[in-house]
Amino acid sequence: MNKVAHTLAGLLIVSQAFSQAKPGTDVTAPLHALQPDYPVPYGAMSEADIKKVLDKVFNYLDGVTPAQMINKQTGQEVTDASQFDTAYGIKPGDFRLTAYEWGVTYSGMLLAAETSGDTRYSDYVKKRLSFIAKWVPAIKKKVADGSLKGNYVFRQPVEPHALDDCGAVCAAMIKATRSGINNDLRPLIDNFINYISTKEYRLPDGTLARNRPQKNTMWLDDLYMGVPALAQMGKLTGKTSYYDDAVKQIKQYTQRMFDKEKGVYMHGWVQEMNPHPMFYWGRANGWAIMAMCELLDVLPETHPGRPFVLQQLQAHAKGLAAFQSGSGFWHQLLNREDSYLETSATAIYAYCIAHACNKGWLNAKAYAPMAMLAWNAVTTKVNATGQVEGVCVGTGMAFDPAFYYYRPVNVYAAHGYGPVLLAGAEMLRLIKNDAFKINDSSLQYNK
Repeated sequence: MNKVAHTLAGLLIVSQAFSQAKPGTDVTAPLHALQPDYPVPYGAMSEADIKKVLDKVFNYLDGVTPAQMINKQTGQEVTDASQFDTAYGIKPGDFRLTAYEWGVTYSGMLLAAETSGDTRYSDYVKKRLSFIAKWVPAIKKKVADGSLKGNYVFRQPVEPHALDDCGAVCAAMIKATRSGINNDLRPLIDNFINYISTKEYRLPDGTLARNRPQKNTMWLDDLYMGVPALAQMGKLTGKTSYYDDAVKQIKQYTQRMFDKEKGVYMHGWVQEMNPHPMFYWGRANGWAIMAMCELLDVLPETHPGRPFVLQQLQAHAKGLAAFQSGSGFWHQLLNREDSYLETSATAIYAYCIAHACNKGWLNAKAYAPMAMLAWNAVTTKVNATGQVEGVCVGTGMAFDPAFYYYRPVNVYAAHGYGPVLLAGAEMLRLIKNDAFKINDSSLQYNK
């Protein structure tokens, strides 16, 4: 073997030795820059990618929530409301147009239109709310003459029986009215707010309550079912009494149900119960922090209750932050890591934390990365069809863990769609001006 061949052979042996060695050591490689195996995307999602997720959800919902009245016997569409017949019904779709979950969805659509500039989202709201407003007067006449009874078409806006029937939809209708999208909703709004203010069951101190599953029971969910509508009515009418009632609900729920040590709310409270089994259900905590966001959006700066609501939102956000999992999701029961990771609560927290950062209510440097991680997690649950997976179905209030642990998840649980729309729409604001940066592999917010 000549000298050159010998040298080349030696280099080959050395090269093979290095190739067979470990890929890097503290001496030979910048280990801090190695790519982690994150379970969800890590980093700031672009505006285009956020909009793709929103559009996927929109296209699905637009196709499966028809705003059409049909003759149930013939299947033919009918358009003349003055000729409403008891054989008429809404063309079947995947979701109910007047359910409280759809009130959240309408609000999400309005926000998506505002932050993206895409009027398809606001047109969705306009079409469906005007459809409801068109048919309700004719249906009320049939109810009045005894022709319609029971669970008839559009019963919720005609004869609300609970906060679930009216609060979230009422808030969305007022937003649509204030934005100029719809101008035919005031009779429905007045009917809803009259129920919330004068007919819903309350404790002696005026706290919104229910008589199920026990007498004199408070559900944390009802903060969202009542407060946003009251707050929006205050903004619509200028009447301070609506703001006062909304603030009172936040205060009185917090006094009874907020665990200061953990920084989160228990799901249910019963007046005659002592002690209270405390279950910190994820989505109910979402309804609570979202109610505070909605109230702060319209509550005058000079209102004496504003400092309390702001401080409580900050305390709640701090508590929630401690329970976010490494995958970006929150658990069905916030403090129980063996309960499943739940999508709708995670989407609500992504929205509320991002919104509070955008409004200056929370320190964005501290909280914005958390919101982005939550949003990235949520996007992994939006399937190719635009359905939202991993969403807990409707959930009452209980005093044992098994009830919460084993609530089913389903893509037809309507609770997931509004929160995903709200979260994505608010993330579009949060990423403006290229505020997110990766520094030493970690996500930072520097706006």
